[in-house]
Amino acid sequence: MSDLTEIKSAARKAAFARRKTAFDLNIPGAAGHLSEVIAGYRGVPLSGFVPIRTEIDPLPAMAEAAAHGPVGVPVIQGKGMPLKFSRWQPEGEMRDGPFGAKVPLVDDYFEPEILIVPLVAFDVQGGRLGYGGGFYDRTLELLRSKRPTLAIGFAFDAQEAEALPLEATDQPLDMVITESRILQFGH
Repeated sequence: MSDLTEIKSAARKAAFARRKTAFDLNIPGAAGHLSEVIAGYRGVPLSGFVPIRTEIDPLPAMAEAAAHGPVGVPVIQGKGMPLKFSRWQPEGEMRDGPFGAKVPLVDDYFEPEILIVPLVAFDVQGGRLGYGGGFYDRTLELLRSKRPTLAIGFAFDAQEAEALPLEATDQPLDMVITESRILQFGH
């Protein structure tokens, strides 16, 4: 195991603990700032995520956006492959997908131009530490090779880290939105 792998593992462990503490606070209106930002992109195809474990919940903001345009959720296609995004509706039927995340019962794929990205940790330069599978990095690289694609990290304030162990393949976030603030980055 490389030093970077060990450093990332330690950073994830610490961030998961901070995230659980924030999650347990059950902060009301945590998606308020996310709703504000995506309201400015009404009708633009976007993807959110169905929260698992202690992730912050973007569903209220996604439900508002779904009234104005296509909203999807990620569907894992296989190890080492980019994600695909299936159309999601607030009351739509869901099934179990890989890694315990719910996905729409019927696949209806489209390419979003905005991705609301789950994460384990972020930094104030737009760095993101994910779960280690590289799914969002591969997906953002692919989508950004076709058109401008906005990556919005959505997390609790507690998930901020000082310095993340990043690699050249890590795709930067354009913005991070938390329960209390909106951070924008000029890459």
